[in-house]
Amino acid sequence: MTDGLQFLVQYGYVVLFAFVLAEQIGLPIPAVPVLLGMGALAGAGRMSLALALGAVLAASLPPDLVWHELGRRRGARVLAVLCRISLEPDSCVRRTENLFTRRGRKALLIVKFFPGLSPIASTLAGMVGVARRQFVVLDGLGAIIWAGAWMGLGFVFSEALEVVAAQAARFGNYALVIIGTALGAYIASKVIQRQRFLRGLRIARITPDELKRRLDAGDDDLAVIDTRSVFEVRTTPYAIRGAKWIAAEEIDARHDEVPRDREIVLYCT
Repeated sequence: MTDGLQFLVQYGYVVLFAFVLAEQIGLPIPAVPVLLGMGALAGAGRMSLALALGAVLAASLPPDLVWHELGRRRGARVLAVLCRISLEPDSCVRRTENLFTRRGRKALLIVKFFPGLSPIASTLAGMVGVARRQFVVLDGLGAIIWAGAWMGLGFVFSEALEVVAAQAARFGNYALVIIGTALGAYIASKVIQRQRFLRGLRIARITPDELKRRLDAGDDDLAVIDTRSVFEVRTTPYAIRGAKWIAAEEIDARHDEVPRDREIVLYCT
């Protein structure tokens, strides 16, 4: 048995709890490798799947309930904070909103399969008024489905995963360096992408005061497009006077509705 698997045998439930808790809080720490490892150890008869699922529930439900309550009390403000700390802040909320729009409250059953979206989904559930008891049931089932799927995969392929772990152990610290470098490069690429996006916005940006002044003056050379999602429009049914609503994901299909002879202003919040 490799040192990594031996460590999981000795401290597996604590490690699983810590990784799941970190992911549900919103930190970019994936719990899937630990879930696979726990499943592999269960397949070898060294761990209990029932206890592992209990650890997952104990780690995921409390932070999800906190996000749910924050969404119920301070939804928009909490979403803004989550987007700032997300690795993909420009799409994280939109993706979760679209998932909620398509599947409703049942989205809570599958949202944990999408890294980084669980805190946002819990917050949105609070915003749309999902009752606490119903949220606990759906979120708990979602955690069991998510953890059970990955641990089940590890259980089925336990022998193959142990071989992979053994091969990784042969590289020793080099394997950790490679994994750490890959993760650092991924995070750095997302940060650079975000900064480029923000620089582009600063170049082509109009302030709310300037937009209001031009609208009040009846500027006919200006067209305003509301690109908010269906979810945002339903939860916040307010819009800039005279704006045309075309959700961001529909702009390509409805491009003929965008005026070509005027200056276009897009807003999404």
